[in-house]
Amino acid sequence: MDPILASAGPSNAERYRELLGAWLASYGSPHTRAAYRRDVRIFLGYLETTGLDLLAVRRPHLDVFARTRQATGDAPATLNRRLAAVSALYAYAVDDGVLTGNPAARVRRAAVDADHSTTAALTRREAEDLLGAAREHSPRAHALVDLLLSTGVRISEALDARLSALSADRLVITRKGGKTAVIPLPEHTVEALRGMAGTTGTELARGDEATGWLFATASGRSWARTDAAKLLTRLAQKAGIVKRVSPHVLRHTHATLALELGVPLHHLQDSLGHIDPRTTRRYDHTRSRVEHSSAHRVGALFG
Repeated sequence: MDPILASAGPSNAERYRELLGAWLASYGSPHTRAAYRRDVRIFLGYLETTGLDLLAVRRPHLDVFARTRQATGDAPATLNRRLAAVSALYAYAVDDGVLTGNPAARVRRAAVDADHSTTAALTRREAEDLLGAAREHSPRAHALVDLLLSTGVRISEALDARLSALSADRLVITRKGGKTAVIPLPEHTVEALRGMAGTTGTELARGDEATGWLFATASGRSWARTDAAKLLTRLAQKAGIVKRVSPHVLRHTHATLALELGVPLHHLQDSLGHIDPRTTRRYDHTRSRVEHSSAHRVGALFG
């Protein structure tokens, strides 16, 4: 039997539960842990189908994994994110003395155009139709769509927010990496959020702040991201939108509309919580227009 093949018995997830748990626990951000957990779970599933042991994997196996994921439809950025998660796991195993080298360290990443995004934003009319469908569906659907479209916050930032973080004109959220940010809210968004939560703001004046989740389920738990995403898909179908609609599409739509309305790029970068300005530039679908080029504008002075 090939020594790299795992023998029949417990899965990789079961055999290396302590290693996987310790690795995830090394990250302080719950968002990072959740993202890495999802991507590594896909990798572990691949290992089970091929019979490979997690600690016996070599670079050629990871090259095949990458090609397999591309064949299943992973976009370049998605594939690179998965490979980064796998590499981070193996790097931890090396630091912990479990392995002597990281098999994923030199795996080639897919080429990604840092200046463009393949996500299709909604038009203003489509966004209004989606919001209308959400309003007809339920107060919670209305509040979520209004918040995502109006502010561009990430779905994780919205669903991790506490009711006590909502004030008269702003919402306090936790960004990637655990940093706190204050998001200004339009009046209609505050009304939608308070209508969903059944609050009027008088609780704050009394010092009786609620401690539950802003987007809570009937059991009082935080609304699951997968359930919220599925709802957006149903709302899009009801609104007659043929584009794929996801939480990120609404964030992309917010950014695209903001740039079309003349919001400066650096202001939008701050609003979205982007560290790299190139990430924000990917949402600007108008920058290639002739009338926006410096040559067109400055050249007009001398014509």
